Amino acid sequence: MANNTDNQVRATAKYVRMAPRKVRMVVDQIRNKSVDQALEVLQFSTRAAAEPVAKCLRSAVANAENNNLRADNLVVAAAYVDEGPTLKRIRPRAKGSASRINKRTSHITVIVAPRKEA
Repeated sequence: MANNTDNQVRATAKYVRMAPRKVRMVVDQIRNKSVDQALEVLQFSTRAAAEPVAKCLRSAVANAENNNLRADNLVVAAAYVDEGPTLKRIRPRAKGSASRINKRTSHITVIVAPRKEA
């Protein structure tokens, strides 16, 4: 994974009440983009998962600014979604039986780094 030795800064949003599969679709759109471009993509995305991903990205940028990095020079180096704990619920069904409903949670991680100057 990424380490903080080469000015990479991370932010994590844990226990987000959305299925990881749905959040990954949004996260895949912002990977390897500049921060401004990524925030623009998230702003105009119709998916509900765009809001917590944008919040996590803004947090990573704030962390980077706190570490004396310039926000206008940052790029999304890595972004991934891990599965959190699943809340198990029961829905009553016919003839006294029950079905399980899995309410899944996600851990969103966004890593930003300064743009590599070639």
